[in-house]
Amino acid sequence: MKTWLACVVVMISLGTAWDTVCAEHSAAETCTVNVKDSVNRSGFDKSLPTIGVLLFDNVLMTEITAPIDVFSKPFKDGKKLFNVVTVAKALQPVTMESGLRVLPDYSFDDCPELNVLVVSSSYDMEAVVASAEIVEFVKSKGNATDFTMSNCAGAHLIGASGVADGRKIVTYIGGGELLQETYPELVVQDDSQVSFVRDGKMISSNGNLASYISALELLEEMTNREHREFVESHLYLERLRKYTR
Repeated sequence: MKTWLACVVVMISLGTAWDTVCAEHSAAETCTVNVKDSVNRSGFDKSLPTIGVLLFDNVLMTEITAPIDVFSKPFKDGKKLFNVVTVAKALQPVTMESGLRVLPDYSFDDCPELNVLVVSSSYDMEAVVASAEIVEFVKSKGNATDFTMSNCAGAHLIGASGVADGRKIVTYIGGGELLQETYPELVVQDDSQVSFVRDGKMISSNGNLASYISALELLEEMTNREHREFVESHLYLERLRKYTR
């Protein structure tokens, strides 16, 4: 006799709460996400700029959490400044390279208009760039945003989409030559010397913890120096710069 097991799990991930109904039948498993309880969807404010962070399998965790960490901080009076949402091909859990699983706020089909698109990387960018759906999403959203941010090897998705043709860009340390050869339309900067580049609406960084640099630079551009310093104080950046044992 086959045994059916149903479970209801409440998940909270990166500020997003979901009711997830999982059903297990023998070896087969399915997971259907109910988006009604998404905190970021229910609290979406159409009057605010929207930061959209792209998710895909094995995306590097820090490059996702850094911009979310920076842009989700309210102003010092507690006022919310941005909608910060995650977006993936489907409303299903996405596993990062660290093993952390994240439930996206939106799918490609219902993604709202974005003021900023954040494109990060994976250790297997060939597989990511091979996805026509992901490349088309970056192209369509990236062309419509006020700013597009690339972290690390996310520059390969930017190159494949064409949204930064003719613009300066930087990628991970040691990856510039490959990026330039693969996408000659990009103006690739020396990643051994440059951590962050801004060229018009295009923002890019080496990735990993350098993703905080690109996020903070763009935050200052979209708000002011005072708010950037307020966010930096909450991140304890001075402790990282000057810590002693």
